[in-house]
Amino acid sequence: MLRRFAVTGASLAVTLAAALLTAAPVSAAPIASVTPAIPATLLSSAAPAPAARATTAPASPVAASVPVPALGALAADDAPDVDVAKVQAHLSELNAIANRNGGTRKSSGQGYRDSVAYVKGRLQAAGYAVTEQPCTSGCASGAGPNLIAEWPQGDTSAVYMFGSHLDSVGAGPGINDNGSGSAALLETALTLAERHPAMAARARFAWWTDEEQGLNGSDFYVGSLSSAERSRIKAYYNFDMIASPNGGYFINHLTSTAAQPMKAYWDSLGLQPEENTEGAGRSDDYSFEQAGIPTSGYAMGAGARKTSAQAAKWGGTANRAYDSCYHQSCDTTANINATGLDRSVDGIASTLWKLAVARSTPANDFSLIATPAAGSVAPGESLTTTIATQTTSGSAQTVALSASGAPAGVTVSFSPGSVTSGASSTMTVAAAASTAPGTYPVTVTGTGSGSGSGSGSGSGTVTHTTSFSLTVKGAGGCTAGQLLANGGFENGTSPWTGDTGTIGAHTGQSAHGGSRFAWLGGYGYTATDTLSQSLTVPAGCSRATLTYWLHIDTAETDRTAYDTFRVKVGDKVLTSSSNTDAAPGYAQHTLDLSPYAGQRITLTFTATEDTSLQTSFVLDDTSLQVS
Repeated sequence: MLRRFAVTGASLAVTLAAALLTAAPVSAAPIASVTPAIPATLLSSAAPAPAARATTAPASPVAASVPVPALGALAADDAPDVDVAKVQAHLSELNAIANRNGGTRKSSGQGYRDSVAYVKGRLQAAGYAVTEQPCTSGCASGAGPNLIAEWPQGDTSAVYMFGSHLDSVGAGPGINDNGSGSAALLETALTLAERHPAMAARARFAWWTDEEQGLNGSDFYVGSLSSAERSRIKAYYNFDMIASPNGGYFINHLTSTAAQPMKAYWDSLGLQPEENTEGAGRSDDYSFEQAGIPTSGYAMGAGARKTSAQAAKWGGTANRAYDSCYHQSCDTTANINATGLDRSVDGIASTLWKLAVARSTPANDFSLIATPAAGSVAPGESLTTTIATQTTSGSAQTVALSASGAPAGVTVSFSPGSVTSGASSTMTVAAAASTAPGTYPVTVTGTGSGSGSGSGSGSGTVTHTTSFSLTVKGAGGCTAGQLLANGGFENGTSPWTGDTGTIGAHTGQSAHGGSRFAWLGGYGYTATDTLSQSLTVPAGCSRATLTYWLHIDTAETDRTAYDTFRVKVGDKVLTSSSNTDAAPGYAQHTLDLSPYAGQRITLTFTATEDTSLQTSFVLDDTSLQVS
């Protein structure tokens, strides 16, 4: 939790009156001995290496109205009981990461980047769409990326977001602040993937960078959202210090609509939660609140002192800080209230299940398809395709049609704009003369309404999508030149996306030219690093040549390709190298991309390692020359 002292209307003292009822006291039980259910070989402090990367090994959305379903619509036992021991195992790993990186996981250090790698690896393996978002403005120098993960099911127009900050202060490992929120979110996300329920809405999880320096990562994320993207986030829930040893049970905006699912769960345990006065404006929910997005969340307190009334209600020691190790080196796994952590993570899961998980099959439903599903258009011209619907259950519905994903200069219209399921509409795609050539995915959304329909979220609507692949043809001549921006990695990380923390002047490897390069892989455990850049290859160019310099070193000793480096355009792999290609120094590689003239492409470099023995793929001086 950020130490923010100047927050309008927020007092840093907790002076709420005592409640009338008394619950059973909560013991401040620390983690005594937690053995992660992961192979011991994955927890080694260093990979056997020549020049192995020094990092850790992972285990194997207040005042506005929020659409919340009736709380009685879902039985309490339909939401899972998240295994707190697994949450504790994540905390143990975060603590070990800090120990290997000077006792901290601060946003600008390797401890933070290793934390990102650990969380990312677990989420990717579970099937999440995971994105690293570099904080390119407003963050501390060298701060690592935000990590965003979305479960790829549910209505994309309704997103419920759950977040926590992943960084610690420089003075300590930050296991309660805020490994507790981060680990609880991670295990909730993994439980969702394991249970794999039908989804009514989207669940999006976020781990924020640079919170301790001023809520900078979440502020950057919210500022990067378009108005349409913000409107899709129906509520944001924040979890910061949810296992304080002498903690209380606090909820952000306790009486708001957004808070009701969370309050209902803690009420069911007789906890009588109170307003999170101490934390007002001090954590990442404030970034969303300032943007008008409804927020809530759990907290158990930081440096403020527990009142005697709170001690009588919740147990613990009156006139003592909720967390006596707040922002100190003693904030380790021994600084965790396991009972509070368990109650918090189960409340998170209960809230997620109430808001986003479907509770019944829609009484009335329909299908949606584009025929044909792809088409080409020249700048200044237009094309048409048919959007067909069918009633798949119950009665016919009125289906309103819309489209998203069209590039600048392209407009999409429907005639008619809505149909009765079973009928069709003509979609017209018009490209302005200035539209850049390329291939673009357009998403067509059909939103149904009618008597008895329901998505299971209480919204009274059913939504389906279908895809249309639009190719805007190229025109004109070719200006010879180099298309890749920042190909030598000397100018920060933009416009590269993906694992941009791989870019830098790292100790242990050297550049081919200049001082910076991209070090992919080199961990010595199961991991994947990617770097991508999107660009348009001009249609008038007859030749497009990709060149890059690659240095490979490895600790593998036989001639089996365990660790790989692939170059892709879109989903097509153009070439692959492996640990068997290790050699001293850099080697130049050349690929012909001429077949992609007139297309917008995404070029991706991907390094993948297996469970042991590092292989480093060091990339520099990339170039795409056209003529």
